[in-house]
Amino acid sequence: MLIELRDVFKIYGEGLEREVRALDGVSLSIAAGEFVAIAGASGSGKSTLMNVLGCLDVPSYGDYLLAGRDVGELSDRQLSRIRSRKIGFIFQGYNLIPGLNALENVELPLIYQGVGVSRRRDMALAALERVGLAGRAKHRPAEMSGGQQQRVAIARAIAARPPILMADEPTGALDSKTGLEVLDFLRQLNREGSTVLLITHDNAIAATARRIIRLRDGRIVEDKRQEVDWL
Repeated sequence: MLIELRDVFKIYGEGLEREVRALDGVSLSIAAGEFVAIAGASGSGKSTLMNVLGCLDVPSYGDYLLAGRDVGELSDRQLSRIRSRKIGFIFQGYNLIPGLNALENVELPLIYQGVGVSRRRDMALAALERVGLAGRAKHRPAEMSGGQQQRVAIARAIAARPPILMADEPTGALDSKTGLEVLDFLRQLNREGSTVLLITHDNAIAATARRIIRLRDGRIVEDKRQEVDWL
């Protein structure tokens, strides 16, 4: 199993009057190659769950196994290595560096991985080509539309070819047409073998996934699989 959570809690202010259980005993398993929507309203715990799954945060209690490894036993350096090589992140706000052009933004995580200049340039250009933006490689974020910026963010996420993609509200800042284009690209990546976790508050977007895990008050209230017509 690629991802496995066992009775995971994330508690803020434990023991205090205003204790918050952002995750309240969550257990789930996700196999390699799945396309999963993690859905819920604001405050449901979905972003906290993504942070835990993405090794951006650690549980207060419980176990998280990633490809069989107990994440709780890993050092900060090992967690950083997992984030840079095994997981690609796509955010609603794009998180591009304004002073860098598209190519440089895509190269950035490859620099942190220690990839050589020539190879990372080739990898970044290939990723921009994949999202149809090779011709905009020298443009900075302010010179591109929201949809183009999100595609640069996707290129950055896939440049190192990580097996897992985590997309946090990736269409939230886009118009409906551009949002559908982004979803189509995520589906294509899933067809090619990537495991895709899509975090969303939008039920219509969640309904496009092959599996929906729905959260409420830090607990899983629904976990269902469904047939979709984009396979």
